[in-house]
Amino acid sequence: MIRLHDTMTREKRPFVPLNPQRITMYVCGPTVYGRAHIGNARPAVIFDLLRRVLEHEYPQAQVVYARNVTDVDDKIIASAAEEGVDVSVITERYERFYLEDMGALGVNSPTIAPHATQEIGPMVAMIAELVAKGNAYEAEGHVLFSVASDPDYGELSRRDREAMIAGARVEVAPYKRDPADFVLWKPSDEGVVGWESPWGRGRPGWHIECSAMIRAHLGETIDIHGGGLDLIFPHHENEIAQSRCAHGGLPLARYWVHNGFVDMGAEKMSKSLGNIVTPEDLLKRHKGETLRLALLSAHYRQPLAWTEDLLAQSKAVLDGLYRKAGDAEPGAVDSAVVEALADDLNTPLALSRLSAIDDPSVLKVSAQLLGLLMVSEDEWFRGEGDSGDIEARIAARAEAKARRDFAEADRIRDELKSEGIVLEDGASGTTWRRE
Repeated sequence: MIRLHDTMTREKRPFVPLNPQRITMYVCGPTVYGRAHIGNARPAVIFDLLRRVLEHEYPQAQVVYARNVTDVDDKIIASAAEEGVDVSVITERYERFYLEDMGALGVNSPTIAPHATQEIGPMVAMIAELVAKGNAYEAEGHVLFSVASDPDYGELSRRDREAMIAGARVEVAPYKRDPADFVLWKPSDEGVVGWESPWGRGRPGWHIECSAMIRAHLGETIDIHGGGLDLIFPHHENEIAQSRCAHGGLPLARYWVHNGFVDMGAEKMSKSLGNIVTPEDLLKRHKGETLRLALLSAHYRQPLAWTEDLLAQSKAVLDGLYRKAGDAEPGAVDSAVVEALADDLNTPLALSRLSAIDDPSVLKVSAQLLGLLMVSEDEWFRGEGDSGDIEARIAARAEAKARRDFAEADRIRDELKSEGIVLEDGASGTTWRRE
């Protein structure tokens, strides 16, 4: 049985799906205005793993995994204006980059990837319901959610009122009835992306997007809602309030799962702090599987310190696993690895158990449950592409050694080493691998 730490109850609970034949999970995806950093990749990898575990443990069920794309946002609009291009140019570019980066880390495509700009109708409908029920109000072209109308507001984050107002980073505007009220719909100026609505031409606030998408694609109450720790408040708190009020008190999600930050020393990694490192840059020096293992090396709820040592260690671990698994055909998954992953995705324990497996077939399939050992041993050590040039230079080195031209042999070895090719001389000849 899978057990998950539920942020709402602050405890680890047995996972029991609402419908064992259709398990639903929604994870907040990217806002596509710039390149993702490695911290943004952590939830993508973590919830990709959770999906794999769900599919393994519920083989007869349909696991419906939705990860949204926020493609209308003030930062997107500002970026488009700066470049002098249409908003769609920015969003299509950075969504493509995001998918390429996450794909390189072994993240499978979600079942559904709803885009905010394609879900305006459901958002407008939900906002209208909230207005009709007295949970939202119109003011100066805006529609705002009335926090006071939801007596249970704050149950996820458990913050007091002053902390919630401060933490929400909301605009304290004169048209608000309460400083804590948040925007569901806001007006769009001429020339700014917008849609017609009962409240005038405008665009949705961030929070309403997810509530409307969840209802449209997954239902009023889903099994699992996931995201980064920073989304607990205000984003997920506001989602809960909107959906609960629109649906007559029904919960939005039965389990709330949040991953910890990736940090660079003492601070979390963020674009605003300017301390980011991107998969784009990392993939120039490291394989995607190495980055994936690094992101899985700590328990998902704990902070993860991103260092060169972590990457070197992850590469060394994978080298060892690839050597041990070799070219074995996948066998049966090791029960101890499954047990560790079923226990709130305990990846450190799962990885330690993985290293203790002796059977290459069991090792390979067990590692693949984590999205590891996904290529052949030869491809891992030698890489893709034509290896003819490398083999030719190794042969030339062998000929140089045969005629005792050791200076030339050393020159070829050093040249290959500078290109990341490591030669290993043995009794049966010289083999090579990529660093």
